[in-house]
Amino acid sequence: MAKILVHVTNGPENPTRATLAFLVAKTAIEEGHTVSLFLAGDAVQLLRDAVLDNLVGLGTGKLREHFDAIVAGGGKFFLSGMSSKARGVSDADLQNKPAEFAMPNVLVRLALESDRMFTY
Repeated sequence: MAKILVHVTNGPENPTRATLAFLVAKTAIEEGHTVSLFLAGDAVQLLRDAVLDNLVGLGTGKLREHFDAIVAGGGKFFLSGMSSKARGVSDADLQNKPAEFAMPNVLVRLALESDRMFTY
């Protein structure tokens, strides 16, 4: 099976694209692939509990359901440290989540290690 990276830059301001990214990641995991997500820009806000619990995309489902399935399937989340700092996303927002802050070099490494990359 493949290693897949989903790079997400759309956040709560575009609920359909944001949830679509998570839906694709969830689907890849269900198909047996290894999946990592790198959230940058406004997408770092997607891991806040209030956003996870309330964001619904048009025809792309509920963010929380996709997130929970990704976590259950072993998916990992990386959040741009610079984007997070600029938007006030902190360690408290990542508590009890398989997520960590990362610098651009991690995105480059993940992209090079992946068989496929999807960008939303």
